[in-house]
Amino acid sequence: MSYSSVEIIDGGQALSLDGTRFHALWLRDNALDPETRSPGNGQRLITLTDIPGSTIVSEAVLSDNGLEVTFLPEDKTVSFPHDWLKQHAYDKPVGKPAGWLPTDIETWDAGLNMSVPTADFGEAKQGGEVLGGWLSAVRRYGFAKMRGGPVESGALLEVADLFGYIRETNYGKWFEVRTEVNPTNLAYTGLGLQAHTDNPYRDPVPTLQILYCLENSAEGGDSQVVDAFKAAEKLRAVNPDGFRLLSSYCARFEYAGAEGTHLLTRKPMIELAPDGELIGIRFNNRSAAAITDVPYEEMSAYYAAYRQFAEIIDDPSMAVSFKLSPGECFIVDNTRVLHARKGYSGEGSRWLQGCYADKDSLYSTLSVIESQQKVAAQ
Repeated sequence: MSYSSVEIIDGGQALSLDGTRFHALWLRDNALDPETRSPGNGQRLITLTDIPGSTIVSEAVLSDNGLEVTFLPEDKTVSFPHDWLKQHAYDKPVGKPAGWLPTDIETWDAGLNMSVPTADFGEAKQGGEVLGGWLSAVRRYGFAKMRGGPVESGALLEVADLFGYIRETNYGKWFEVRTEVNPTNLAYTGLGLQAHTDNPYRDPVPTLQILYCLENSAEGGDSQVVDAFKAAEKLRAVNPDGFRLLSSYCARFEYAGAEGTHLLTRKPMIELAPDGELIGIRFNNRSAAAITDVPYEEMSAYYAAYRQFAEIIDDPSMAVSFKLSPGECFIVDNTRVLHARKGYSGEGSRWLQGCYADKDSLYSTLSVIESQQKVAAQ
């Protein structure tokens, strides 16, 4: 859809396209011509200080192809496609509520048990629509399952290879999740685990986790996932001040369970971007250190909000549950979706392998697939 009218405003310091305003300096900084941006990779070839601070628009002309703008004092003319301008328009209403979410994220509860996003490993390896759909589900729901993978140690790396790279930590490229005699982490026991995010004591935290099943004949041991963004929305609805406390003050998380390793961070349990977007959750009772960044006057209310948040997370109506079979796995957005495990007995065996990865490579692969699909549809 094209713009129909253009007007130079504020003495050339901005222009208006059907009422949507753009600053002259912003347009010049984002010019798409080959002298400003590399044709090969789109990166800028100039710095902001290379652009005169007195830049104004001297002429703006609309055509079917887009907008042609002439800038002074450079006397430089560049073109912007209609679609590009609409996609990057920033003249929007302000004042979104704290905790808002982008439109490509959908929060959920136990109702998703009926339609857990799942893909076949062999089909996903072919790329295209199946892989794109699986990665898109991770972006929308924060988790997805995969079936039909090889039942062999290290197979989880093949899942990570579908979209990106392993995030190696002190636990190695991957780690074993099964009972140990002297475990360095409670994950290596048969105990049930409360829903949690992994490694909140790291900065930056691993943003993706894959858990891959090799054996699962023990009684119990079902996996569970909880949408912490949904839990945060619920907390905000019933206790706005509690939401404020958990998002305004830092909690502390610590891990020192292995020789030569001592990890410590201070981050809010509910993390917001400067404009109020809900961007992350850190929730892990096992790794919580003493909270010392909350004022005395607010500590009681903070703990009440912490308890209420935990009660929402522990509510069975929030959890999606499933028991993995050998060759199945699931991936979680570790900044959003909590994972848990029901306790299991000593009878039979339960052997999972886990690894970490990061969302930037997943989103990059998804973006490439979506761009290819868009071109193919034209």
